[in-house]
Amino acid sequence: MLSSLFPALAVRIVLSAVTSFVLALIIGPRVIDALKERQIGQTIREEGVQEHRKKAGIPTMGGVIFLAPAVLATLLFAGLNLYVCLGLVLCLGMAGLGMMDDLTKVIKARSLGLTPRQKLAGQIVCGLVAAVGLRYFPGVPSELPLPAAQGGGTLLLANSFIQVPRWGFLDLGILYLPFITFVVVAFTNAVNLNDGLDGLAAGSVAISLVPFAIIAVVTGQAVLSRAAGVAYIPGAGELAAMGAALFGGCLGFLWYNAHPAQVFMGDTGSMGLGGAVAALAVCTRTELLAVVIGGLFVVEALSVVMQVSYFKWTKGQRIFRMSPIHHHFELCGWAEEKVVTRFWIVGAALALAGLGLFAGRLLLG
Repeated sequence: MLSSLFPALAVRIVLSAVTSFVLALIIGPRVIDALKERQIGQTIREEGVQEHRKKAGIPTMGGVIFLAPAVLATLLFAGLNLYVCLGLVLCLGMAGLGMMDDLTKVIKARSLGLTPRQKLAGQIVCGLVAAVGLRYFPGVPSELPLPAAQGGGTLLLANSFIQVPRWGFLDLGILYLPFITFVVVAFTNAVNLNDGLDGLAAGSVAISLVPFAIIAVVTGQAVLSRAAGVAYIPGAGELAAMGAALFGGCLGFLWYNAHPAQVFMGDTGSMGLGGAVAALAVCTRTELLAVVIGGLFVVEALSVVMQVSYFKWTKGQRIFRMSPIHHHFELCGWAEEKVVTRFWIVGAALALAGLGLFAGRLLLG
């Protein structure tokens, strides 16, 4: 709504982050009090880390503390186009699914909410909406700038392409829809699994949002995309304002979620953030880079897959003391704050590595 008043994208990115941060700080206490009044508290897994039992009853579903400001800031400062709309649809769609899960946990007073099939069905629907929108919605076609050695100019790209680091692009054709759906579902669940310690998910996602915002700016600018040797996606730069809004919201939420946490984001927040991260990846066509930038989430998800598979294969043996892997380190004797801080450091290193792969041509010449 205010994008026409602030035509400079850099200004709108800053305003989006600051607005979301300040609003999250302001509404945080009110949301926490409202959740307490309605007795919407955290339930703890019986087989979980014993130290976490003291967290039972702490308000959950606090994801609204950063989601509401982030959505408002996005609407105010991002130019609404296909990519921003899909980003909001994925973020809010997954958040709505997570809210249903959180409320089910509260109503049934147990640590498990919706069934896995119910969650997966909802996630697949959201993923298909994004895939169909990117594949079939008419818009300005993406271009791949050609180097001077190949005569310069640009190559028009099909709507079913993805970018491959240091190689170019790949047209997936009929495989595009299932691929994008898988990416959306996988990243949503990976971020959801990362949410298990005070401040871990909010901080980790905030770190990963920085390179995605930079990627959005580069891919949305013809000059920058040519210099970096990546696809030019007209309109993708507006996603940077959305990423900044989520970044600011996560920082504001951390004020209340840092150890010892006053509130948890719940599946409302973690699935909403997962949907948003997936949206930034698929809309900028950097799904493969997301495996590096969001490598921390990938490792968390793989630790669960490995644990469950090995447990079934060996009929009762485990690879880790507990999964996701952040709980394994807790049970190895690491303090919760140390696990969180070290995971943030690893996440930052992976984010830088992913950004380096994306801008390899720009950095190396």
